[in-house]
Amino acid sequence: MLKISDITYSVEGRTLLEHTSVTIPTGHKVGLVGRNGTGKTTLFRIIRGEMVLDTGTISLPRGWKIGGVSQEVPGNEVSLIDTVLRADAEREALLAEADTATDPMRIAEVQTRLADIDAWSAEGRASTILKGLGFTDEEQRMPCSAFSGGWRMRVALAAVLFSEPDLLLLDEPTNYLDLEGALWLEAYIAKYPHTVLIVSHDRELLNRSVGGILHLENKGLIYYTGTYDQFARQRSEKIALLTSAAKKQDAKREHLQKFVDRFKAKASKAKQAQSRVKALEKMETIRVPADAARTVFTFPEPEELSPPIISVEGGAVGYGNTIVLHDLNLRIDQDDRIALLGRNGEGKSTLSKMLSNRLELARGTMVTSNKLRIGFFAQHQVDELRIEETPLEHLLRERAEEGQAKLRARLAGFGLGADQADTAVGRLSGGQKARLSLLLATLPAPHLLILDEPTNHLDIESREALVEALTAYSGAVILVSHDMHLLSMVADRLWLVKGGHVKPFDDDLDSYRRMLLTPEKPANTNKPAAPKVVKPTRDEILALRADARKNEERVAKINDMRDKLAKKLADPALYEDARIGELATWNKKYAEVMDGLSRAESMWMASLEKLEKAEKA
Repeated sequence: MLKISDITYSVEGRTLLEHTSVTIPTGHKVGLVGRNGTGKTTLFRIIRGEMVLDTGTISLPRGWKIGGVSQEVPGNEVSLIDTVLRADAEREALLAEADTATDPMRIAEVQTRLADIDAWSAEGRASTILKGLGFTDEEQRMPCSAFSGGWRMRVALAAVLFSEPDLLLLDEPTNYLDLEGALWLEAYIAKYPHTVLIVSHDRELLNRSVGGILHLENKGLIYYTGTYDQFARQRSEKIALLTSAAKKQDAKREHLQKFVDRFKAKASKAKQAQSRVKALEKMETIRVPADAARTVFTFPEPEELSPPIISVEGGAVGYGNTIVLHDLNLRIDQDDRIALLGRNGEGKSTLSKMLSNRLELARGTMVTSNKLRIGFFAQHQVDELRIEETPLEHLLRERAEEGQAKLRARLAGFGLGADQADTAVGRLSGGQKARLSLLLATLPAPHLLILDEPTNHLDIESREALVEALTAYSGAVILVSHDMHLLSMVADRLWLVKGGHVKPFDDDLDSYRRMLLTPEKPANTNKPAAPKVVKPTRDEILALRADARKNEERVAKINDMRDKLAKKLADPALYEDARIGELATWNKKYAEVMDGLSRAESMWMASLEKLEKAEKA
């Protein structure tokens, strides 16, 4: 178990954790939640031993491995699959030793351990994880340098999942995943065989993947059993009780104070007054957690335009000579709330750029209202903020004529108070930067707001506030997001971007989720579809041949080891009474090698069967 005992931690004079304790049982999956800036990432770094506590201790079972995604994979020439395989340091070391070891006993130990950790199926497991996070078989053989930073973060996540640490620490892992990857991760975490502690503001993930919530608030940690929704309900009930108790306490405090004020100067009542003063001093104030989520976002209201605000007929769009989307016939009205669904690479971003006039049509027509204003938010805009400037300076550059007072009010309407308004962007949290970018996108009171992953870096309270703001907003909204809760609460229309087309998705989000998680399910038709035979590529056949050769070489090595052990066991001197203990050891090693040989031969036969099928296809 993970045991946190009476820890205190301060940074730059600010206390983040103060004399707090909690125990996470072995094998539990727990969501760590709390407002941005309360110290969740800091707690992870403390657990990893990267920071020194002021007081207290953190203890783990002896030999436990801790794993987490601390930074993206370097852009080197190593393939994605090899990068993930190398994350299992023990397997890598054992494989290297298996090629050089000469001592029969050590060879037997190495092979036994390789069998114990299922080393021979490692490539298949690594490939499954990479595929779940959005990488095709072809992409898995490509070098890391061929992918952008966001995609390399996925590789880093795949690597830590593959290494299967005893304590898995994940800090906002869905921030660099699309909806499909996020849904896959939900299912993977739920089945993960060891302890998981995950910082996330994704309600659906916390409802489907964890069985406990660790809440960081007021410098303390409180553990709640159950999903996020269960935690939210328990906390609401707790706040209601605290609010009621606080009101009663205020009334009692007021009553005592009135007595003191009235009688403190009278000698006959001096003792009673003094006792009430002491009672007031001893009274510990009941503090109700502040809830500022409802006032985080205030969107300006656009004037009403005649429908439709955008109409596309026979449209086609792409890059250069490559058409990504074609046969586009779309209509958007000002009261639309549209979620764009589709796997990564199908063209959701291309469609967003076209609708926001960042990409011209290659064919067809797009008619827009003359006065149409469009707001556009994407994660790259957060990265493009000027880190040396303050939020107020960003707004002054856009709306200097409004004056500082009004601009500060705008910032406050997005949860950026006086302190944040005058703080350089480089020192703001990810959530504060996201709020500033959202403010800049909505500054002109757009009639259409296009949001590409707007909830990244926002805490749950801010996400709920965004839901409220978008629901009240009188303009059209187009959403691309991996946050199923946001989509379900805001969108009333679903467009599926698939196969170069954009079509209405007539089912609901739960059906879409099921479709993504069970892609192999056949269509419901009266006549069963004939199995489709896919001829393997030359590269796939070469890979199968290489796999068969590796398995054959492995069998040969273990056979050689078996022969050496058999020769050792054939020595008559080994059977003398004085060496009975040694004989038992060698017999045990021989049995282990024979077991390893049986497994290796099975894998060899399986690889030969795969190769034979592929060559006949």
